[in-house]
Amino acid sequence: MKVVILAGGFGTRISEESQFKPKPMIEIGGKPILWHIMKEYLHYGYNEFILCAGYRQEAIKEWFADYFIHNSDITFDFTQGDRMIVHNEHAEPWKVTVVDTGLHTMTGGRLKRVRDYIGDETFLMTYGDGVCDVDIRALVKAHKAYGKPATLTAVLPEGRFGVMDMEGNRICSFREKSRNDMGWINGGYMVMEPEVLDYIEGDATTLEREPLERLAEEGNLYAYKHRGFWQCMDTLRDKQKLEELWESGHAPWKVWQEEADV
Repeated sequence: MKVVILAGGFGTRISEESQFKPKPMIEIGGKPILWHIMKEYLHYGYNEFILCAGYRQEAIKEWFADYFIHNSDITFDFTQGDRMIVHNEHAEPWKVTVVDTGLHTMTGGRLKRVRDYIGDETFLMTYGDGVCDVDIRALVKAHKAYGKPATLTAVLPEGRFGVMDMEGNRICSFREKSRNDMGWINGGYMVMEPEVLDYIEGDATTLEREPLERLAEEGNLYAYKHRGFWQCMDTLRDKQKLEELWESGHAPWKVWQEEADV
């Protein structure tokens, strides 16, 4: 099953970094958040990716082109011509197709543009700026059980601001906003059938509007409720939070093990 990742937006709300690179290439712990997302999927056995690129798409292509070299020890031997010897080679068993889906194309349009790469099979899809600890195998199992064209992971986000409890105009207390104060939102990590692409008109179509709304009206869109960790990287504050979790050694989305961890 192929994994489609939307990786073409401008990332304007985190412009401190996105002015230099596409949002999915902003680093957490020295690796692009895109790498973290792909490692999650690989942990569950999904290793074929289609990246819907756009803004600064060349940076994504260059990063993958150099990935093998950057993650291996290398000897450059100039005494015998231009020789390069690779030691301790390490690269994930990924198959990655990076597609330039246009600079101003909307989310639905990007998905439709990679239709030929998806083919006629069920596929996974998510955004290139959010991580979570959802059990992707369980998500796929739920999608098959629902028997509908699309299933998305519903999450309860953390509140950004504190809440005032009030009686009339009198403030009674202050407290942190809890998840119970929020509603379920689309957390990405979707499973879709190819027929969903027929709901997308073209480049100007936003996936989260007409296509998903129409699927919902028809009773063809189901949710897999995830009550665990989920965090998008919309702002610099979000990035710093993810950095702190990674540096603590207890990043909830790190469900995989590196050789050094074993």
